[in-house]
Amino acid sequence: MVNQAVRKIASGNESRSSSQTERATLALREMLVRGQLRPGEKIREVPLSAQLNISRIPLHLALERLANEGFLETLPKRGFRVQRFSVEDINDAIELRGVLEGAAARLAAERLKDPLALGQMREISREILILVRRSKMTMEGYTRYIDLNARFHSALLDISGSRMLRRAIERVCCLPFASPSAFLNRQYNSTDLRELFLISADQHCEIVEAISNREGARAENIAREHARVARRNFEDAMRRREPIDDLAGAKLVSL
Repeated sequence: MVNQAVRKIASGNESRSSSQTERATLALREMLVRGQLRPGEKIREVPLSAQLNISRIPLHLALERLANEGFLETLPKRGFRVQRFSVEDINDAIELRGVLEGAAARLAAERLKDPLALGQMREISREILILVRRSKMTMEGYTRYIDLNARFHSALLDISGSRMLRRAIERVCCLPFASPSAFLNRQYNSTDLRELFLISADQHCEIVEAISNREGARAENIAREHARVARRNFEDAMRRREPIDDLAGAKLVSL
């Protein structure tokens, strides 16, 4: 009975600690992408613990998790520092997402048992195609595009059936500009970006077709090329000298 009570107390403590770690991770990630913790800044755990009202151990575990995700740099002796990302880092993150999503598209083609499972992806790709073929993109249409695009990529991961790929892609997408939905609000009326919308929409349809035909290699190649649209989107913003502070994680980037 005594051992059972001890185990119950220990289990309760572990649960509370895990909950605090999750809460700390979410809060810190939000602070990082909003620029409340600046690139190169050393993390001061004591005041941060008080600010977040979280004890030191769960906070430290959260910091280790964010270092694992690439947001923080682990210092040689002790502690953490906010990571600074270069343009090259952004391009590498986008390229890595392409590799992972390419693998997801290949697995989707190989593992697909029921063609009806592609129904959601096919419908989303059609909606996107109709949307981008309009003569002029409005802000409402632009917002709709971003939502549909995010749903398409999520559906692709569902069909791939790989939890490991989903986890890896979610981690990469946390990094600045790496997400397939990393667009800037001011870009919806960009002539160059309109061309990217059309290319991206066609690629969505081609990915669905390749998966439907069980063409794994083709699906993988198109998905990898599709990820590079995000790189061209970023280059478009830089070329137009767009302010990028309105995009999550922008304050972590050194341009």
